Amino acid sequence: MTWMLPAIRERRSMLASHLGDRLERVARRLEESLDNPDKMDLALADAVSELAPANMLYVVDRHGWQISSNISARGADTAVRGQDLSIRPHFRVASAAKMLLSQVYVSRLTGMPCITAVQCIQHGAHTMAYLAADFSLSDLALPGEAAIQPRSWMQIKGDPAIRQGLFNQCRVESDMDKNMDDVIGIVEGLMRDRGIFHAKLHFSSSRATLWLASDPMRYRVHVLDEILSPEVSLAYPNTRYPSEACITPDKIRPVMQKLKELRDVDENVYLRAGSLNVVNGLVGLNFSCDGSHYLPVEEFLSRDARFWF
Repeated sequence: MTWMLPAIRERRSMLASHLGDRLERVARRLEESLDNPDKMDLALADAVSELAPANMLYVVDRHGWQISSNISARGADTAVRGQDLSIRPHFRVASAAKMLLSQVYVSRLTGMPCITAVQCIQHGAHTMAYLAADFSLSDLALPGEAAIQPRSWMQIKGDPAIRQGLFNQCRVESDMDKNMDDVIGIVEGLMRDRGIFHAKLHFSSSRATLWLASDPMRYRVHVLDEILSPEVSLAYPNTRYPSEACITPDKIRPVMQKLKELRDVDENVYLRAGSLNVVNGLVGLNFSCDGSHYLPVEEFLSRDARFWF
């Protein structure tokens, strides 16, 4: 999660900048109507279009009690006046900042992820109440690209029940194990010349899952007989090796050979599945203890079997 934090902070700052001036203008207009809920509702209704795409506006007092209705483009819900919202984290810390954005949370009304912008309504330096604007994340369009995960080692622990019973199980040779050299050769050819940028080999169940660069939103699953058939290559057109790849084609076979080695080296702790993505250059490993690792190809190739066992 830590690798995502800079991108999250950047997006939050961008969103705060986008909303800040508009929220402050509306807050200044509300100052005169805080003692009159009906008048406050009218002012909020006038601000709905100004604060679009907010799907709900409301005001809470300094103690977290809602003093306005819920105002949206559909109208006003007066039944919520007087409800206690002080337990919500963004209202507990609102007094520490003139304007803040909540963490993303799941709305109780829509069941979808949303975020709340909270703006102080002040008289001089004195905070009188808070203007809140709820936004559905699906309605917020911000420029920029998705955060990129760095190529660093990641280890994830699996099911504790599986780890506890680890030494009560023993690897059983699968049909893929018996044909591993042929599987390696065929998968290498698919990745070198047929546009497969991500391949995952499920050794215990003798199948492969493949992702095609020209159709990345759909994956293909092949059982062993299909993998071993020379005809499978004809299902994928000749394609040049991806220019986006961060590893060279000559690294594919060594990675596959090392996956085979990790499959064979121990009878109790063994590789159940392994994957290679040539674009981000990561190897994925899933062991019989249900632990998973994701690490760069270079680092994976530098480790011998003794490191893992």
